[in-house]
Amino acid sequence: MRSKTLILAAASLGLAATAAPAKPATPPAPDPRDAEIQALKDEVKVLETKVDALEARAAQAATPPAAPPVVQTPAPPSFPTAGGATIVAGRPSIASADGRFTANLHALMQLDAADYAQATPGPVASDLRRGAAAADTAHARDLSSGSDFRRARFGVDGRAFGDWDYNLLLEFGGAGEEDAGHVQELWVQYSGLRPFHVRIGAFAPSLGLEDQGSTSGSLFLERPAAADIARGVAGGDFREGAEVWGGTDWWYVNAAVTGRVVGVVNSQATGVAQPFDAPLGFLGRLGLLPVHTGLAMLEVGVHSSYVERPADTGGPDTPAGAARYAITLQERPELRVDGTRLISTGGLDARHLTEVGFELSGELGPLFLQSEYERFRLERLDPVAGAADPSFHGYYVEGSYILTGERRRFNTATWAWDAPSVDHPFSWRDGTWGALEAALRYSDVDLNDHPGAPGTAPGRGAVRGGDQRIWSGGLNWHPNSFVKLMLDYQDVRIDRLSPSATTFSTPVGAQIGQHYHVVALRSQFAF
Repeated sequence: MRSKTLILAAASLGLAATAAPAKPATPPAPDPRDAEIQALKDEVKVLETKVDALEARAAQAATPPAAPPVVQTPAPPSFPTAGGATIVAGRPSIASADGRFTANLHALMQLDAADYAQATPGPVASDLRRGAAAADTAHARDLSSGSDFRRARFGVDGRAFGDWDYNLLLEFGGAGEEDAGHVQELWVQYSGLRPFHVRIGAFAPSLGLEDQGSTSGSLFLERPAAADIARGVAGGDFREGAEVWGGTDWWYVNAAVTGRVVGVVNSQATGVAQPFDAPLGFLGRLGLLPVHTGLAMLEVGVHSSYVERPADTGGPDTPAGAARYAITLQERPELRVDGTRLISTGGLDARHLTEVGFELSGELGPLFLQSEYERFRLERLDPVAGAADPSFHGYYVEGSYILTGERRRFNTATWAWDAPSVDHPFSWRDGTWGALEAALRYSDVDLNDHPGAPGTAPGRGAVRGGDQRIWSGGLNWHPNSFVKLMLDYQDVRIDRLSPSATTFSTPVGAQIGQHYHVVALRSQFAF
């Protein structure tokens, strides 16, 4: 405004200086100086316009420019990037400001309830249904309907110094009855050699799809029997060992050396006896994703485990004829509300045991399919004359269709499938229902080797472990990523000849298997 005032004042002085007083006379002729005055006035107006424009431009330059829109990048699910404490997807996390140190709290509760539909138990002399061992006779005839905390886990995992990962997980659940609290996982891992990682501690080394599949994202309440037996050969839960693994979005490979499992005290206050020598085993797995598109995925893989040295459970004073290096393959019928096993090879004195498995899985939109085949071959410590070393096998085929359109997620770190994402969490107010999944499975595991004919005694080297076949159907509801409800139905058939008339209190070669149905429900929350 000051510059504008000065220009106007100068223009006024110029007008005053050039104007002359008029003479009294007849109307004068047009004075040419009038035109000059008008021109000066026009110039003043132009100058005023220019001054206004300059002042507006100066004011705009003095004002800070508006900040561009802020684009917020979601924090990683495992820890907060800015440090401090957060809850991401219901999971509490703590992190340092630089993200090099993290701690993530997690928990899992699975409460199972089941109702077994069996024939009414009769006298032991006429009701010949038996369990895996002779001591299971009563329970095999009357499986326990009821409830059980299958899993009750609490733990913390995270990162230290950027390249070191760790995990501590405690378990208070059990099969049939809850166990005393024990270590489920306890390991440390170096991840500075990506895409490879080195892990040591107690954990389940990678051995197949069901072995590595998330227990909170499983299709059914339990793993298929064949896969569960395979993971227990040299791996499985709370196994001590060391592992090297690596992979990308297209491939996965691992190799592990393992020893004993962490000691567990069960609900009967029975613990794991210390062996005279711990077992020594080796595992490996290779997986590929030859098809990986926005609509479809296909996974193929192979895995194997080898027991180089079975545990020395007998010691130097093992009685003659008893198994010093016993290996037992056995399994429950894919449900743990009752913990009774119904098939078992019994303790076989072994030098080595080899397991080989093949895996195939994939999805097409909301349709999911998965299958694994397992084969076991045991090398006896003392070969039986005229008998080959026993071999066993099992497989399963399972699939699901997500009625609400979501898809199961493939985890490249575990190389296994996880629960579907929940696109529209349950909300009564909004009319959304979460994810609903229908599932079907058939599994078969055969622990017989040259079992012989019914009504006859087993031959030399024969193994009458039993053949277990199960049809399962299920409906899984995921209201959100935190809660899951599962309803399962099973049709179970056990075909097994009595391994010993004396031990099992049966006629020679009697059928000790059974056929029953069971309905089970699981209530779960996990973070």
